[in-house]
Amino acid sequence: MTLINMDSSNQFRPTFAEINVSALTKNLNKVRAFAPNSKVLAIIKANGYGHGLACVAKYLAKADGFGVASLDEAIQLRGQGFLHPIVLLEGVFNAKELPLVASNRLDMVVHSHEQLSWLAGLEPKVQITLWIKFDTGMHRLGFDPNDIKSILLKIKSLACNVKIVWMTHFASADSSTEFTHKQLAIFKQTVQSLNGEKSAANSAAIQKFSESHFDWVRPGIMLYGASATENLFPSLLPVMSLKSTVISLRWVAENEAVGYGNAWVAKQDTLVAVIAIGYGDGYPRHAKHGTPILVDGQKMPLIGRVSMDMITVDVTAISESVAVGSKVELWGKNLPVDEVAKCANTIGYDLLCAVSQRVPRIEVSEDE
Repeated sequence: MTLINMDSSNQFRPTFAEINVSALTKNLNKVRAFAPNSKVLAIIKANGYGHGLACVAKYLAKADGFGVASLDEAIQLRGQGFLHPIVLLEGVFNAKELPLVASNRLDMVVHSHEQLSWLAGLEPKVQITLWIKFDTGMHRLGFDPNDIKSILLKIKSLACNVKIVWMTHFASADSSTEFTHKQLAIFKQTVQSLNGEKSAANSAAIQKFSESHFDWVRPGIMLYGASATENLFPSLLPVMSLKSTVISLRWVAENEAVGYGNAWVAKQDTLVAVIAIGYGDGYPRHAKHGTPILVDGQKMPLIGRVSMDMITVDVTAISESVAVGSKVELWGKNLPVDEVAKCANTIGYDLLCAVSQRVPRIEVSEDE
């Protein structure tokens, strides 16, 4: 393993997120293997799913474009020299943003008639790619497919130079084949006679529905090696390993409680390890007793409530070897984030995105 870069904002507390940048590039290659005839719009919104926007963009630079949630993310990428197509996945939130879209050569999703009307203010010299989004069943953002005629008329009336990508978003490609096929049929029927590129597949659809790949695929969670489907594809590599160390050990007698609210009571004499991580770092506050924690490579159960800066773990089973300074992995290479997420009644996306800014990201390159 080679250390590439360390965020020096926190050099003292023994908690950090190790970002395996070689895993990022390998996961991108897996996307291309799944969809060899499609261009790849790498979704790097939410600070690169918590991994660091600039870091992720750098090591996914061979993608054909980037998808972000807002102008500030896009402008940050342009400021760091990325020349890729960058798509604003929610479009703009008001007409005042459009000059920045034009000056930074950004592409944008258009999902409403209001957004289409705002575009009328763009000058003829402006060249822009519009990703026109149809609601085929997600019922979140997107045009009604029945509005296609009025959409085409409004696009035709625009003064600016427009290129079109037609798109939709799947609601349950990870869990419902039937509903995904229904959405796909609606999308195909809507756009089959239209000029322009097409895009539908998210991470789950890239892996499960090859008929949805079209001109562009839009991988998100799979780039980071977490599961968008019911079972993690073994060929994907986890990118983030959240790590810390044991900072204290103490024996707690039978019937004694540990942590806030006396929420956990020892059924026998128990060796308790305190680990320097908590919800202030993004570790899930609602993780259940028994949530797995790797201590010196061994799965040990979380006990007591998660505090802002600390958690407590039953390490009785390794009492002869554990010590202050023992290495801890909260999730990552050896403990899938999705396994931890289930114990907190959430999903891996949530845990990755929630890792706070006080946790340093350390870039490493690790051959698998």
